[in-house]
Amino acid sequence: MIPFSVLDLAPITEGSDARTALANSVDLARHAEDLGYRRYWLAEHHNMPGIASAATAVVIGQVAAATQRIRVGAGGIMLPNHSPLVVAEQFGTLETLFPGRIDLGLGRAPGTDQTTARALRREGSDPRRFPDEVAEVLALLDEPEPGQAVRAIPGAGTRVPVWILGSSRFGAQLAAALGLPYAFASHFAPGELMAALSDYREHFRPSRFLERPHAMVGFNAYVADTDEEARFHASSMEQSFVALREGRPGPIPPPVANYRERVGRFERMVVERTMACSAIGSPETVEREIEAFLKRTEADELIVTNSSFDHAARRRSYELLAGVRNRIAARAEVS
Repeated sequence: MIPFSVLDLAPITEGSDARTALANSVDLARHAEDLGYRRYWLAEHHNMPGIASAATAVVIGQVAAATQRIRVGAGGIMLPNHSPLVVAEQFGTLETLFPGRIDLGLGRAPGTDQTTARALRREGSDPRRFPDEVAEVLALLDEPEPGQAVRAIPGAGTRVPVWILGSSRFGAQLAAALGLPYAFASHFAPGELMAALSDYREHFRPSRFLERPHAMVGFNAYVADTDEEARFHASSMEQSFVALREGRPGPIPPPVANYRERVGRFERMVVERTMACSAIGSPETVEREIEAFLKRTEADELIVTNSSFDHAARRRSYELLAGVRNRIAARAEVS
């Protein structure tokens, strides 16, 4: 069975606050665990009014403490914002507290605007150093060398699984060269998905981390009892993508009926391009679209995000999606 996982952006909705968003994340993680999802990842974003997971490692600790079996991790930590030593210490601590359950996904984008990026790491960050900094994190999480002057404590020897995240071919090529698992952010940047997957698989070098390539693909899924209801809930994320593109990010807005029919050509183009890797509809509709997507990408794992305004609708979507996953798996076993 191809595993399904959850990417949670800890959405802050209009009229609500970060406290409620984080409580909803804990609730959804428990629900995802009961439904058999493999991983529950949270993403680092800064100065974003609609996302509550800026202190990603802290939120991961809360989610891991509230659950028992599901893997919990970062999808991801934006490494240019941080010292590799601090990242190794944070995730080494999480692995020490929750052994065998922590994942560390590393990305090279800042996850914010340039002004905020400078505030995060005042001496400036250079994404060109990303490969060297990934190697540094890997070394700090490994067994220390004799006489090693600087160690991550906790962290050294924990060997927290590290993933490379990306929305371009660069990350795919780096993951392949290092023999690491790779996660592509096609849930918001689908343009280079197929080229990146091809690069990753073609150039993958087996390593002590991984014998063969493992590609996880980001995907938007809004599942409801009817296609119309699903499209209604998905409109909140569609509005958010348009607002972000226009330079006015904000909390997740309430859904709007027939949103795509009510906006102009530019807004429709933004939504269609950004959400090209999505399934929106009833379980039957979503099942067909996910099967086609999995066949096209040959993904080893699917990580699904949903930022519905209504938390109950988000919980229900993941319930229905678990049923879709189970039916797809049952057919695969028969064939």
